[in-house]
Amino acid sequence: MSDNKSNIDVDKIVKHWIETSDDDLNTMLTLFNSKSFIWSLFLGHISTEKLLKALYVKRFREHAPFTHNLYRLGELIGLEMSDEYSDWFDEITSFNLNARYDEYKKEFYKLCTPEYTQAWIEKIKTIRTWIKEML
Repeated sequence: MSDNKSNIDVDKIVKHWIETSDDDLNTMLTLFNSKSFIWSLFLGHISTEKLLKALYVKRFREHAPFTHNLYRLGELIGLEMSDEYSDWFDEITSFNLNARYDEYKKEFYKLCTPEYTQAWIEKIKTIRTWIKEML
């Protein structure tokens, strides 16, 4: 098995993470507009995760770790996060589990009103902008 740093094209990988993140953001908005609120927030998580992974690759010149936990990725990158952004990372991470697993879906479905989803979409956009400024 090769190590995490061997022969990677950092610029290509960072570009890939950013482009697919932006695509996922557009899909998040499309899903919101089609009233698929759970999946909209799921894609919001994915789009945020990909930007963090782009930042990880850019900073450390190695592949990003296999985790979906946004707060943990932020820690590994060494981000100086406000308490607010730390809380946002935790909540956005929960969208990954809540959308995917049946035991969580029913309660998450009730939570995902248009207003709740729109508020989190705005937070996702804000935190993505913050991450992109570091890229």
